[in-house]
Amino acid sequence: MLLEAIYHRPKQNWAYAYDCKTIHVRIRTKKNDVERAAVYFVDKFDCEGGISRADIVPMTCLYQDELFDYWQAEVVPPFRRLAYAIKLESGTEHVWMTERGFQEEDPVPAHRWFEYPFLNPADIFTPPTWVKDAVFYQIFPERFANGDKSNDPEGVLPWGGEPKPDNYFGGDLQGVIDHLDHLEKLGITAIYFTPIFEATTNHKYDTKNYMQVDPHFGSNEKLKELVESCHSRGIRVLLDAVFNHSGYAFEPYRDVLEKGEQSAYKDWFHVRQFPLEVVDGIPTFDTFAFTPMMPKLNTENPEVKKYLLEVARYWIEEVGIDGWRLDVANEVDHQFWREFRQTVKAVNPDAYILGEMFHEGMMWLQGDQFDAVMNYPFTYAMHDFFAEEKVDGLQFSQAIQHQLASYPQQANEVMFNLLDSHDTTRLLTLCGGDKRKMKLAALFQLTFLGTPCIYYGDEVGLDGGHDPGCRKCMEWDETKQDQDLLSFYQGAIALRHANAALRTGSFRFVHALESDRVIAYERADEDGHWLFVLNASEETRTVNVAAFDGCEGHWTDVTLISGESNCDGVQGSSTGLQVEVEGMSWRILKLER
Repeated sequence: MLLEAIYHRPKQNWAYAYDCKTIHVRIRTKKNDVERAAVYFVDKFDCEGGISRADIVPMTCLYQDELFDYWQAEVVPPFRRLAYAIKLESGTEHVWMTERGFQEEDPVPAHRWFEYPFLNPADIFTPPTWVKDAVFYQIFPERFANGDKSNDPEGVLPWGGEPKPDNYFGGDLQGVIDHLDHLEKLGITAIYFTPIFEATTNHKYDTKNYMQVDPHFGSNEKLKELVESCHSRGIRVLLDAVFNHSGYAFEPYRDVLEKGEQSAYKDWFHVRQFPLEVVDGIPTFDTFAFTPMMPKLNTENPEVKKYLLEVARYWIEEVGIDGWRLDVANEVDHQFWREFRQTVKAVNPDAYILGEMFHEGMMWLQGDQFDAVMNYPFTYAMHDFFAEEKVDGLQFSQAIQHQLASYPQQANEVMFNLLDSHDTTRLLTLCGGDKRKMKLAALFQLTFLGTPCIYYGDEVGLDGGHDPGCRKCMEWDETKQDQDLLSFYQGAIALRHANAALRTGSFRFVHALESDRVIAYERADEDGHWLFVLNASEETRTVNVAAFDGCEGHWTDVTLISGESNCDGVQGSSTGLQVEVEGMSWRILKLER
């Protein structure tokens, strides 16, 4: 065994409380290097005898990426605390891992093993349970629907024109209210809105007034009406909090711009040098990127902190929103987010706190800051395999499993899984206009672990390049909507809603090969066992899926539209099962019970 590849620490995603009774213990080993692994544990205050008295929990090889295997055991200590050692075996070889390192002989004494001191309920990372069942829909308000022409900005253009960074088409909150039927029929149960507070741009990421809905979108009262209308349909509402930076028109910033070092607000921002100006393309103050229109807020300043936390509390209490999406979340200090979480959860313990992040976010997902992050590593893996064909099935499965191994299970269960957004090229465009690719990607997204989010218009075939192309007007003319694609989305979402295994069940790849574009994966719980076989190649394929636990029996075909199929299904045996799948298509199979 390659000891240098083995990794474990008694913290973060390697040893954590999953619930009030269960501790998950994980270890990483070289790929295909270890045959068996087990956790040996004792109570840390009753450890005399060490190994001879230890309880043993076998570990399962849960995930596998390009280089490593990731093993996990679910340990239930009688008194919520434990000392533990991990035994790894390969053939006749074995090694123990404890806090002191590696050894071949039985490790004694137990007080030098790894230790999980105590499972305190307050320390358990517990995201809102409703998020596991949610299907999100992202709305860019200025481009969704114009429901009230009386609040249109000056120079508003006819709906459906070419989107540009600085033009307007009149989208507003009334427009969203007018089209909630569409979202309800689609199966949407939560909406994430990009910023709606008063600002000077069409995207509103340059906040002028955090306590006022932008007048071109409506009013505070209109927002409350929208939230109440959504709630009456079982739809939750997430707003966008831009707390990393304000806009150029934010009053405290205007005061500093005018008064310089004499301003009472000078410490609200990160000023390196007065006056505030741009020298050789670089502002003399910190900003978002190098954008002088977006000065970075000093969230370590007590007055700034008090103001922003009041904003977070106010919109939950006064309007009843169900959580916050946090812009540029990884550039704000951790202590602010800890206090933000305490403030938000004190008002609504069920609120969902979602951080924008384009990379791995474990530092923010330990129960003291966010509930989830926008899972862009998932997005990129989906683009690479389904849309752009840059990787094969094996590489795709390894990328997905690497992400799953990066987080605690409860974080994976509510991870915000998106295929595109206002910051990316639209999915259909990435797919080269091939909606078969788009359907395969969306089917995986909607049957995968975590919380899927659909970017407005994807369901009717909206395309578009990177910003501003991805922010075009929603198409409301049904004769111009892709009705076939819409039916597909409705069917896939309905399938997810109707079957708990597709939301909260276990996930496992059972077929993914090098130089191959067919993947198969299972979702399972005590009430249902599902197999999805996705063929992302042009040829009809007969796929030999190797045997896996629970594969024996008759698997019935399920369709997205009617739920029934004329196919004969597939018979699973102790040697596996054989599935024929047409090119650029899929088979959905459910085990008969």
